[in-house]
Amino acid sequence: MYLHIGQNEIIPDKRIIGIFDLDKCSYEKRTRDYLAAAEQEGVVLDVSGALPKSFVVCDHPYHRQIVYLSQLNSVTLKNRAESKKPEF
Repeated sequence: MYLHIGQNEIIPDKRIIGIFDLDKCSYEKRTRDYLAAAEQEGVVLDVSGALPKSFVVCDHPYHRQIVYLSQLNSVTLKNRAESKKPEF
């Protein structure tokens, strides 16, 4: 399955490590440090096209992790990810 995170960007859901609200998480120093380090490493992709509201951390075959900035709310992304899961 895949998750559309905005601006024609689709990622495999099996690679998703976490979906985070940028407003709530950016208050923490650890989160700011993590995002700054990811930016320095060049593994942050801004697919928001505007002001980002969330970020999605994914594993990647060529990098330790990759961070996508999305204009979609974290709750919207979470609901999209959960709606595609098969129910048993």
